Amino acid sequence: MKTMSCKQLGGACDKEFYAGSFDEIAEMSKQHGMEMLQKNDGNHLKAMNEMQQLMQKPEAMTAWFESKRKEFEALPDS
Repeated sequence: MKTMSCKQLGGACDKEFYAGSFDEIAEMSKQHGMEMLQKNDGNHLKAMNEMQQLMQKPEAMTAWFESKRKEFEALPDS
């Protein structure tokens, strides 16, 4: 199991996610983002807007995603 925070994954808070794979942790982060969207959390909405801008450039989004995957893989097991 490895740990990454919402902020490490492009979000706005220190909530931690624990998972055995990057895909699992990315899904947890996505679900958390959806919860924060429903709560209309301003800080998370700002972070989501920044991610949406990044998504406008597929090559930039792919590079960002792969850098986060590498960051996850380099983490020690928790």
